[in-house]
Amino acid sequence: MTTQQSAPRSQAELIVVTHGPDTSLTPSALEHSRDTEARLATLLPAGARLARVFGPIDRLHGRVAGTPHEPVAAEYLRYFSVHGLTEGLAALAAWLREDSAVDGAYLKPPAEPPIAPDGAAARSTADAPPVTPNFEARQGYLDPAPQGVDARWAWTVPGGRGRDVRVIDVEGAWRFTHEDLLVNQGGVIGGDPSSDQGWRDHGTAVAGEISGDANAFGITGLAPDALLRAVSLFGLGSAAAIRTAADALGAGDVILLELHRPGPRFNYAGRPDQAGYIAIEWWPDDLAAIRYAVGRGVVVVEAGGNGAEDLDAALYSTRPADFPSTWRNPFRGGAADSGAIIVGAGAPPAGFHGSDHGPGRSRLAFSNFGSRVDAQAWGREVTSTGYGDLQGGSEEDLWYTDVFSGTSSASPIVAGTVASYQGISTAAGHRRTPAEVRARLRATGSPQTDAPGRPASQRIGNLPDLRAMAAPH
Repeated sequence: MTTQQSAPRSQAELIVVTHGPDTSLTPSALEHSRDTEARLATLLPAGARLARVFGPIDRLHGRVAGTPHEPVAAEYLRYFSVHGLTEGLAALAAWLREDSAVDGAYLKPPAEPPIAPDGAAARSTADAPPVTPNFEARQGYLDPAPQGVDARWAWTVPGGRGRDVRVIDVEGAWRFTHEDLLVNQGGVIGGDPSSDQGWRDHGTAVAGEISGDANAFGITGLAPDALLRAVSLFGLGSAAAIRTAADALGAGDVILLELHRPGPRFNYAGRPDQAGYIAIEWWPDDLAAIRYAVGRGVVVVEAGGNGAEDLDAALYSTRPADFPSTWRNPFRGGAADSGAIIVGAGAPPAGFHGSDHGPGRSRLAFSNFGSRVDAQAWGREVTSTGYGDLQGGSEEDLWYTDVFSGTSSASPIVAGTVASYQGISTAAGHRRTPAEVRARLRATGSPQTDAPGRPASQRIGNLPDLRAMAAPH
């Protein structure tokens, strides 16, 4: 057996948020933004450059036309990222904050894939057999409620395999040449995928959960007829990656955010135990990008993070001094609500795969929780593509895992469930809005249970139940 390492962190990101009008994209708003951009460019050191988080200024009007955000779309002109520097970012952020045009300039700590802190797999060195066995029986999350999400039932219903639904996974890297990811995969459409094995295994496992091919071997995805594509945060930054994904999708399609990062609990420090890590929407540019996607009608499913944090804590309502003055804590919902579906990690049924992680559907100790967490799914014992602990050997395209974990493994189950539900809804003639999907997840499903020291009052939500979601209401 070969021990596999978790994926490395991405680079820190320097984000600049300028002052600007809260209006539609009027000629004066555009002129003001161009002037501000030129001003900021003069403040940057050699080798640094500004990039607009929401893309070319002349394309923005067409992207927001007809959306709820059109009347205030000038907001999206305010967000910039700084590229080309790896050192001196904190000092540059402080320098930029002194300029009258700047409302906030902050460093986002590196993002990581939200696999469980002890979730690194051990890859088997034994050669794979000539034909991969069928592992579908090991995918208990496909089973009927209350154990699973009842995907097997959904597959018998028109659209239940995710037909006509598109999904984009936002994270670091993937292996789209895997033998079980060949049919409805659209590849990487943005960013520069990492060459790191940990990121690649992670993305491959996520892809398998959602849209692994329906065949006689390996695993089967929750929504195998959905078209899965990917955008890497490398080269773009997380917010620009979300915006890129949103621009490639239509109303009712799905974005999955497979990232978390260190929050303020431990002064944004990266830690092996991931304590204090939180969902990425807490940072202003990521929040704006998610709201942009949801405003276009795209359903955003977001990992809640593995920091063991109460997202209702007062800490998260304290605005950091380097954040823009307009920021409000999205974990409190209300006017600052991102509109995303936040996912927590729950335990699989006790004894599954011979392991016991506590009562089924109870909060796993590492999972974040709080009133804004909408739904849970299995955060342990998830069978999928990648890693190679279940089937390994020298050929990466034949690797499978039995122990994918974290809000990493839980979030694709919810995203795949949403894709299946949207497929059913589309076949019935009514594709659901992001708000409708989120409300349905909260109103149905198998309830969270108590565990010693982790009561159900530490909310991670219900485990989805596709049969209940799709029932007439």
